[in-house]
Amino acid sequence: MSSKGKKAASKTNLNTSKKGEYMRHASKHRFFDAEGNAKKKLSVESGRYHLAVALACPWACGTLSMLQFKGLEESVSVSVVHPTWQRTRPDDPDDDHCGWVYRKPGDEPLANPLGHGSFPCDEALRPDTYTGVQSIRDMYNLVGDDEGPFSTPVLFDKKDRTIVSNESTEILRIFHDHLKPLATKNEGLDMYPGGSVGQDLQELNDRLVYPCINNGVYRCGFAKSQGAYDAAVAGLFAGLEELEVRLGKTRFLSGDRITWLDLRLFHTLVRFDPVYTCYFKTNVKRIADFPNLLGFVRDVYTIEPIRRSINMSHIKTHYYTSHPHLNTFGIIPAWNGAALDVPHGREMLGIPAPHSAKRPKL
Repeated sequence: MSSKGKKAASKTNLNTSKKGEYMRHASKHRFFDAEGNAKKKLSVESGRYHLAVALACPWACGTLSMLQFKGLEESVSVSVVHPTWQRTRPDDPDDDHCGWVYRKPGDEPLANPLGHGSFPCDEALRPDTYTGVQSIRDMYNLVGDDEGPFSTPVLFDKKDRTIVSNESTEILRIFHDHLKPLATKNEGLDMYPGGSVGQDLQELNDRLVYPCINNGVYRCGFAKSQGAYDAAVAGLFAGLEELEVRLGKTRFLSGDRITWLDLRLFHTLVRFDPVYTCYFKTNVKRIADFPNLLGFVRDVYTIEPIRRSINMSHIKTHYYTSHPHLNTFGIIPAWNGAALDVPHGREMLGIPAPHSAKRPKL
């Protein structure tokens, strides 16, 4: 392995500041520039693009939800990695990078990176038969990226052999707007409202949802000092308390219609009780202790293409088996969180009468 490769592998390790604060690596394969303009024209061709996801990853599952919501399954191929990280260069003793790998349903079970446990290759796995790669790292290497981080989701252009984007917020927008001509479902659905509503959602994301909640759970779980953890957990629960109040007044974050920000919030909250409360030490309260947040999660879960992206086995298996420094023997706790497939009772919340919809407006 080259010295560059060894350095690259080390770069995928968790990044923390001198104060022990978790610092997320910025996505570097970007479709939009800093002003939000597309860097190049996206050819709208069925079969051209491929989405690589981990069902455990909230960012990746958000993009899969949007793909399914818009009915793009026949136009954009999808591959699904195994939830337990493995060494991506097992034949190189100098390369200890662990990350997402592909396996086929029915393959031999995998152990965690220390050799503990037995985690099956289930029917949810989808190998990448389009590029032939064996890991997400390999996909990045195909486009000359040997440094990483080798994260999901990845939207790949099979024709040009390039990464369109590895930033989840961009892939959401690409599926919603740029591949709209290929959509077979909910063509008229606008999850990105304009005007003051759109500005409010963006401000809410930038101020609270992303830093305090989406990324906040990771800032708690991967903190390397008490001070960094204390600050992160305080911000996380202040944010949850604010959203509990907000969602006691409106069905979704901006009213009676689901938007991109509801989707982003949902994918963190649905993982909160079964994983984050224990694994990331976010145990001040559970989502089950927030009536409005729990109702919101149950409400969004009724939307079939979103519910279809949730695989609790993959979620729990990944988190509890892929970071041996947090859980050496890969023991997976029993509880899946509060039941989701039960009545949520939010149909009339904050919606002017008359209105009798039993499901979210699409």
